[in-house]
Amino acid sequence: MAEPSRRGILGLGLMAAAVTSCGNPAPHPSPDAGGPTSAQHVGPAAERALPGAPGWEITDPGPSDAIEGFADRVSVLPGEPFGLHVSTPAAAFTVSAYRLGWYDGARARLVWRRDHVPGGRQPAPHVDPVTRTVLTGWQRTLAVDTAGWPEGAYLLRLDAEDGSGQRYVPLTVRSAATAGRTVVMSAPATWQAYNEWGGYSLYNGPTGGLATRSLRVVFDRPYDYDHGAGLFLVYEAPLVALAERLGLPLAYTTGIDVAREPGLLRGASAVLSLGHDEYWSPEQRARVVAARDAGTNLAILGANCCFRRVRFEPSELGPDRTVVCYKDAWAQDPGHQAGAPATTDFRAGPNADPESAMLGVIYDGYPVDAPYVVGSPEHWAFEGTGVTVGASFPHLVGVEYDRVDTAFPTPRPIEVIAHSPVVCEGRASHADTAYYTVPSGAGVFATGTMRWVEALDANGPGGGSADHGIDARAGDLVRKVTENVLRTFAAGPAGRTHPARDNLAAVYGGA
Repeated sequence: MAEPSRRGILGLGLMAAAVTSCGNPAPHPSPDAGGPTSAQHVGPAAERALPGAPGWEITDPGPSDAIEGFADRVSVLPGEPFGLHVSTPAAAFTVSAYRLGWYDGARARLVWRRDHVPGGRQPAPHVDPVTRTVLTGWQRTLAVDTAGWPEGAYLLRLDAEDGSGQRYVPLTVRSAATAGRTVVMSAPATWQAYNEWGGYSLYNGPTGGLATRSLRVVFDRPYDYDHGAGLFLVYEAPLVALAERLGLPLAYTTGIDVAREPGLLRGASAVLSLGHDEYWSPEQRARVVAARDAGTNLAILGANCCFRRVRFEPSELGPDRTVVCYKDAWAQDPGHQAGAPATTDFRAGPNADPESAMLGVIYDGYPVDAPYVVGSPEHWAFEGTGVTVGASFPHLVGVEYDRVDTAFPTPRPIEVIAHSPVVCEGRASHADTAYYTVPSGAGVFATGTMRWVEALDANGPGGGSADHGIDARAGDLVRKVTENVLRTFAAGPAGRTHPARDNLAAVYGGA
């Protein structure tokens, strides 16, 4: 299948079936000739000072069947092994493990490499006829030991040694504890929901679209988007680069790990939900809410967060490798029939639990493309930006957006600091950037737009350029606001020093 461009999947084409529409609201290692390079553990400050590897990006992907693969773990602790399952007609390939970060603008460091891994073509996938789940049945090609790999977000690059192609495999080397750190919570469940490798996703089938979509999807297959990186490079990597450049104490995890480990977020300074983090399990949500209520700040750096309620189940390769989401067919879900929560939208019944109770904002529609309009330039998040009331930044709101809507559970006090008019399929509304605080002292900041993280690369520090017409001026605003939020949240419960001042009556009138 053809590889879409990095951002081509993120506009109207990918999102068209995504959600409810507007009308329904070490030292630096050097490669060797055969075995793996050795990775040597270093502390966070020393890690940031190591030289990067500017050649980490894929430049010659080749056809999709030239080489592709997946890891049999979504995340591992440092030192834990994992398996790579690779399919390639090439006689041999190279695996390079790159840790993503800042690295003086290089954005990645080569941590480990194995050359001359024997290749082989794996069998064609098959599809479960009941749930329309794509199943590969691929055998393990290579066992990888992560001893010495520092915590962080990784892309493994597969290079066919005959030069026929390249692909990525994402992996998180997760933190065992998060106390005193800002937690980068990656969203692989959402990446997998949109993954159409093999012809099916949680949105589409090869014929009939929604009617033939998968009801369950598994991590036991490659990602088709962005040369195998899933949604990581657009919606997460720019934020990882910024946070590491700021020198914050960081922890890395995934939403799946948060769901599985009740005490993982204990004592964390902040939790970051990144650009597209739509699919959550009830357990993940409960852990994040409990952390908030114990004083952990929460930043929602996207939109349409925590919209779909899912369940994680095992696959043949291990636990929590199946994402179950029946959506409007929830009554047909055998797990629900056995007593598990319905895998439908959080705001929908049975047992509706709108996401706004955690986020402050709620998803309001798709698709939009609108200016971002500042409402409260005096707010601490805008410090150092020089913005004034009504300052406008074209195209920064999109393609999905959130707003404050008191028809749904809304924490108070809450401040709307940007209130951006939008028209979505003929319906006038607003996208809101909002901040609220709770008795524990935690602060919760939500951007209200899905384009926030990718805007960090609008002619930004990595030399990138965002799509959609987002310009350098918008990129400067987003970077400064994000820096303000990250630094404030890393310092402890933000509500103790920056309590929210409710302004909904002024913004919405009588709210």
